[in-house]
Amino acid sequence: MNGALVNLEGNAACALGAIAAGCRFYAGYPITPSSEIAEWMAAELPRVDGIFIQMEDEIASLAAVIGASFGGMKAMTATSGPGFSLMQEHLGYAVMAEVPCVVVDVMRGGPSTGMPTRPSQGDIMQARWGTHGDHPIVVLAPHSVAEIHREIVRAFNLSEALRMPVVLLYEETLGHLVESVALEPPRPEDLVERRWADLPRERYRPFACDEDLVPAMAWPGDGYRAHVTGLVHDERGFPTQNPEQVRALLRRLHGKLERHRGLIERFEMLQCADAELLIVAIGIAARAARAAVRALRRAGIRAGLFRPVTLWPFPEEAFRRAARSARAILVPELNLGQLVREVERLAPAGVPVRHLGRVDGEPLMPEEIICALEELAA
Repeated sequence: MNGALVNLEGNAACALGAIAAGCRFYAGYPITPSSEIAEWMAAELPRVDGIFIQMEDEIASLAAVIGASFGGMKAMTATSGPGFSLMQEHLGYAVMAEVPCVVVDVMRGGPSTGMPTRPSQGDIMQARWGTHGDHPIVVLAPHSVAEIHREIVRAFNLSEALRMPVVLLYEETLGHLVESVALEPPRPEDLVERRWADLPRERYRPFACDEDLVPAMAWPGDGYRAHVTGLVHDERGFPTQNPEQVRALLRRLHGKLERHRGLIERFEMLQCADAELLIVAIGIAARAARAAVRALRRAGIRAGLFRPVTLWPFPEEAFRRAARSARAILVPELNLGQLVREVERLAPAGVPVRHLGRVDGEPLMPEEIICALEELAA
C-alpha cells in the first residue's frame, strides 16, 4: 500500500501489519469479533510463503504458535475474551520458556460467551494477570485503525527483542471500524529479529544472558543443545528448586521489562501540561475522551487526556507527570472498574479518582464524559 490512502477495517489492518512485520505463521480458531483477522491471514499468508492453520480450539492454537516460534518463525494468533481465557496456560508457558509470539485479543462483552458482537474493555486485567504466578507481560492498546497497524508491528518487534509473548488488545468496535488510512509499511531496518546463538556449541546455555537480560535462542538444526520446560529452570534449561536459581530466573524475567521500559512504553498526552481535570482512558473510550477534552477546552475548562498505548507495564512515571496539576481524575472504560484500579494506585495523594463505567454493549459518548467531569469538578 506504500502510503496510499485506503479504507481499511481494524482487523484487516491487524493482519496486514502482522505480515509486514514478518509474521509467517498463524494458527487460530474462529471467534467473533476477531475472525476477520484469521480470514485475512488465510488469504494473504500463502502469498508470502507463510502458513495458516485453523486449529480445533484456542488452546491448540497458541500451542501451535509456540511450536512454530521455536522453529524459527514469527508467529501469532488472534481471539476474543473466551478464547483468550483458554490460552492462559500456554501464555504462561511462553513467558517461562521465553518464546516470542503475538496474541491479539479483540474484546467483546462478557463474562462467558456474553455479547459476541458488542464492544467491551473487560479483558484489561485478564491481559495483565490472566495466567498464574508473578509473570511479566507486555500489552499494547491501540485506539485507531492506523494505530492497530503500527502497534502490531511493534508487538512483533518487542516480542522478538525481548523473547516473550506480547498481547495486542482492542475492542470489537475498533476491529470492525473502517477508517481512511495511509499505511506506511515498515522498512526492513525497522524490523527486529531475535538474537540467535553464535557461541561454540559446548559453551551454549539456552537461558544464559548478558546485561540486556535476553538469552539468545538456538536455531533448530544448528546443533545447539536446548532443554525447554515450563518448570522453573537453571541456565541449561533443566528444572530446579534451588532457591538462588529460582529467584534469579524470576527476577530476570521481570527485569527484562524494567531494563527495557524505554523501548516498551508508549503513551499520548493531550493538553496535560496544565490540566486540572485529567482523563485516563484507552481504546474507544479514549476516542470519546479526546472529543470531550476538546469541547471542554473550548468552554475554558482545563481538561486533559492521558492515554497509555502500552497498557502493561503501565507507564507510571509518564502518568505521574500528566497528573501533576490535576485536581480530579476520571477513568472512563467499558467495564465495572479495571483500569481505574491502576490509576487509583498511582494518583497523587488527595486527588479524587472517579470511575465512569459502561457494560451495556454501547460505547461511551463524549457527552457522558463531559457530564462526569463537570460533576467531579463541582
